[in-house]
Amino acid sequence: MNLQERINILFKAAAYIKSNDQNWLNTKEIAYTKNGWFTPTFIQNAANQIANNFLDINALQQWAIHYHLDDNITPKNIGIVMAGNIPMVGFQDMLAVFVSGHHQTIKLSTKDDILIKHFVQYLSTLNKEIENYITFADTLKGCDAYIATGSNNTATVFNQYFGKYPHIIRKNKTSVAILTGNENAEELRNLANDIHMYFGLGCRNVTKIYVPKGYDFIELLKSFDDYKWFADHHKYKNNYDYNLSIILLNHVYYMTNEATLLVENNGLFSPISQVFYEFYEDANKIAENLSKNVDIQCIVGNNFVPFGQTQKPNLFTYADGVDTMEFLLTL
Repeated sequence: MNLQERINILFKAAAYIKSNDQNWLNTKEIAYTKNGWFTPTFIQNAANQIANNFLDINALQQWAIHYHLDDNITPKNIGIVMAGNIPMVGFQDMLAVFVSGHHQTIKLSTKDDILIKHFVQYLSTLNKEIENYITFADTLKGCDAYIATGSNNTATVFNQYFGKYPHIIRKNKTSVAILTGNENAEELRNLANDIHMYFGLGCRNVTKIYVPKGYDFIELLKSFDDYKWFADHHKYKNNYDYNLSIILLNHVYYMTNEATLLVENNGLFSPISQVFYEFYEDANKIAENLSKNVDIQCIVGNNFVPFGQTQKPNLFTYADGVDTMEFLLTL
């Protein structure tokens, strides 16, 4: 397959994952049955994001032009270890390797081993050569380079196994927001999406907000009401009840709309169902410190990532700021 053929087949597949094709609907239900965090709504949200921002024909062609891609690359075998915290989270890595012309062997997370495999199977119905480009394995051995995403603990293991090869190894990340107190209702609702999408399990989800002293939380809490249905989701509700009980036992001040807990805390990584907040006096100083923090994936707010955009990365929005395509082209 030449470069244009690879781009064309991806563009065709975009329509499929946005459709109501019965095979795709069944696949979403199977994924949800296996992993209760992957609701069909959130799966489709991830699929729409992929189709609109990653598989748009013009975006793909501009991506290829930017890196001067051609058909003269010497194919390597890239091993990819995918995470499973949100639906199809490893898609961009697979996409970059495929479009670049390299081959890949993917180790899927047991939490997300249905959706991407189904997508690749669909690609194979469009062109059988896909089987030569993308394969799946339970273990990765003998690859020329590796891209691995996981926790801080697994990153240590990845370094032991893959450190002597060209590699990209990603650790825990999270996102934060800096509020001024002048945000309107629409901006706050968009921030609620940044916080709650995928139950807050992604590295691009906001888990901590910085607010000026004297901030009025009422409108912010109201904006969370679009996600009050979380209280009816058993996995989420178990986390909410557990965290609330710990808060009550420790006599910690909290605010809630009965689905999301707001707690003052200096940490960045809040538990499921909680959002940490911290007061600031100097927004510029906070922003400067956060921009240097290696644990931060996105900063949301004025002059940063716009509210509501954290879960809408484009092809040039690389995890951890490491240019995956550049890495692949310099092997």
